[in-house]
Amino acid sequence: MNTILNWLTRLTWLLIGAVTLSGCAISSVKPGMTRDEVIARLGQPTRIAPLSSGTRLQYSGQPAGQWANMVDLDASGRVVRARQVLNANDFARIEVGKWTRQDVELEFGPPAYIDHVASWPTDIMNYRWREIDNMLYWVYLDQNNVVQRTGQGMEHRRHLLHAR
Repeated sequence: MNTILNWLTRLTWLLIGAVTLSGCAISSVKPGMTRDEVIARLGQPTRIAPLSSGTRLQYSGQPAGQWANMVDLDASGRVVRARQVLNANDFARIEVGKWTRQDVELEFGPPAYIDHVASWPTDIMNYRWREIDNMLYWVYLDQNNVVQRTGQGMEHRRHLLHAR
């Protein structure tokens, strides 16, 4: 039994490492590259979202990873910019009372999970990210899916497997 748990623990850490490393791949995407070149380098995106001036390819490490890469393409399908968006500066752009769930997901991709707590009547979007430590960013929505509040805090991850 311990041999199986040890093997599963190692496999889990290898998978987490692979997901973490894929968050670094965004630096290989340069302005002017074609959509096909991006997909050949990064694989199929998590989501494809329309922009007013083109398309956004979303590559998200959520729910387990702590990164979300956005690759913006112009109308001709060439890279305008590529960036990792799960960071304090990008989260600070969220406008309470103005942004909707759709706006948040366009900018940050799908959340790691949706939470429900007794002290808040509707959905709370949770994004895993990393600054100095493992962090969570919370986006509180109202019944119309408009952002009413945001917050951040440390994430205390438990080990996926407990060996005894």
